[in-house]
Amino acid sequence: MASSFTPTTYEDLPTDRRPSFRIALVPVLAVVAFLGVGSAVLGLDPHAPLLWSVVFVAALGRWLGYEWEDLFEGVSNGLLMGIQAILILFTIYALIATWVASGTIPGLMYYGLSVLTPTVFLPVAALLAAVVAFSIGSSWTTVGTLGVAFVGIGAGLGVPAPMTVGAVLSGAYAGDKQSPLSDTTNLAAGVTNTDLYTHIRRMRFGTLVAFGIATVAFGILGLQAAGTIPADRLAEILEALTGTYDLSPLVFLPLAVTFGLALRGYPALPSLVAGVFAGVATTIAVQGTGFVAAWDVFLYGTAPETGSTLVNDLLAAGGITGSAWTISVVVAALSLGGVLERTGVLAVLAHGLTGAVRSSGSLVAGTGLSAIAINALTAQQYMSIVLPGVTLRNLYAEFDLDSDQLSRALEAAGTPTGALLPWHAGGVYMATVTGVPTLEYAPFYLFGFLSPLVLFAMVLGGIDVPRTTRASGPADPAGTATSTPVSGDD
Repeated sequence: MASSFTPTTYEDLPTDRRPSFRIALVPVLAVVAFLGVGSAVLGLDPHAPLLWSVVFVAALGRWLGYEWEDLFEGVSNGLLMGIQAILILFTIYALIATWVASGTIPGLMYYGLSVLTPTVFLPVAALLAAVVAFSIGSSWTTVGTLGVAFVGIGAGLGVPAPMTVGAVLSGAYAGDKQSPLSDTTNLAAGVTNTDLYTHIRRMRFGTLVAFGIATVAFGILGLQAAGTIPADRLAEILEALTGTYDLSPLVFLPLAVTFGLALRGYPALPSLVAGVFAGVATTIAVQGTGFVAAWDVFLYGTAPETGSTLVNDLLAAGGITGSAWTISVVVAALSLGGVLERTGVLAVLAHGLTGAVRSSGSLVAGTGLSAIAINALTAQQYMSIVLPGVTLRNLYAEFDLDSDQLSRALEAAGTPTGALLPWHAGGVYMATVTGVPTLEYAPFYLFGFLSPLVLFAMVLGGIDVPRTTRASGPADPAGTATSTPVSGDD
């Protein structure tokens, strides 16, 4: 499924409705204040603070002279950017429920607990997630399938769930960034007019350094986590699984179908939908569940009674109806990003960056910082790649920098950092499918921190970033893009 959206650039803005840089900072500070006070002080879920933010930015837009139709168009554009994420969220909730009922996730837990130990679990989980994400080109699919099983395995081994999620996310995003099948990898190359494999090669060194450091750290964390599991706990979990589900090799059919389609190049959404159908079929054929009951799991979820409270909690899944909280957060966040874009706030801030650039190093570092900032403001990793990519690519030419320097900076900072933000589509998704809140797993999602930090360290050290100054006159901050394709979601 593909959609097309061209963000507003500085030169596109009517001069009578173009906010100044200082005015553009006001809604940014307001959003930060609303989210900070609402979440940290009042203890609210992000829904209300996001609504306050949307209303504030919309009111600013009216003051600037925008009509309600303009503001609604901004909301529509924001939702258009994230429609694939919303559909994947619906589907992944159904997939997890059907994979629990079919025995797929219980089977992965059973065999994983039989062969893994707490000492090696975290680095192994990171490496396996990286391999799978590289193979299928989707960090979201990797976390929503294997990641859920890894959380269960980690719980059985006595490894804290936030550590497990951090390891899985680190591997999933590292593998995704190097995969030619990844939508964000293709988007970063496309929006900057960079050859795909040139872009991947430019990212490789920084990605390997960041992931290598993370993997070593997970090995150290694994040593600290070892030995925390009670002696009889593992046997209790294994007995609960085998006593509730038929764990023959047939339970892995949904896994084979989903990953098989992904490996053949099918996009994430149809692959996941196929996995749902395979999950329902396996529930009926292997677990002996009736046709209607199996599809009820798809809609309403499952709450197995295995005789073990831990296993019951791990395998409880909400189905499609359980996605309402998550979807509503994502819709509100995408609406906010759309209004910020439509009122010109993001374009003015990006234009301000071009005036502050004095060297190639500051340009690359500023690109990474702008990708992180736009991630936070729009809750959508696509916008963090598209907007700076369109705005800054002519400026890279003026500094005699190849376009892969821009594409590398965008993806190193834009793609992995969204999962660190509780209101971001990626952060909401990862928290809900794994059952671990964003702020709990964030300290252990090491690759999310290390990927941009390695980029900035390379800039400071002059590693793979030529030291140049502008080769010509002022940049055209508007860019030259006429269409920016956006499709899929990691």
